[in-house]
Amino acid sequence: MSQSFATCDFCDVHKGDTTGNFRVLPPVFRDFGRVKKFSGPVDTVKCFEDNTLVKAAVDAQGWIDTPQGRVGKVLVVDGGASLRRALLGGNLGAAAARNGWAGVVIDGCVRDTAELAAHTLGIRALAPMPLPTEKRNEGQSNVAVQIQGVWVRPGDWLYADEDGIVLSSKPLP
Repeated sequence: MSQSFATCDFCDVHKGDTTGNFRVLPPVFRDFGRVKKFSGPVDTVKCFEDNTLVKAAVDAQGWIDTPQGRVGKVLVVDGGASLRRALLGGNLGAAAARNGWAGVVIDGCVRDTAELAAHTLGIRALAPMPLPTEKRNEGQSNVAVQIQGVWVRPGDWLYADEDGIVLSSKPLP
């Protein structure tokens, strides 16, 4: 997929949207990946201080085939905004890049930030945290989640660039 979009342009066009089909995430996310601009259809994980399902997601195929070609997906993780444990680190970042994911957006923390910065992957999260998660096999996959008060649903399209992160219920031109 071409990365010629600008989130500011999308906001200019959709600023009057009252349907909920176009949403903007608050500007609380920091950039940890090598790829600064990324987009794709959304898969979700809801978990709290347990990254078992994050690992399962990034270990799986991270793209879909479309008539226009292969499109990388974006994993959106509702980590409950916890700043106590990292839900993604260097090994999982490498798996996501290897398996074709376009990006990962985490309402929570990451670790191994130098390693994450080397992966061909977009990564946004709240903060770095060196402490890993506990493995309790808890959480849910591919459910609607609320990220910083904004609803994100599996199948939405996420667009992230240097200015921010926007979501749409369908691909934007």
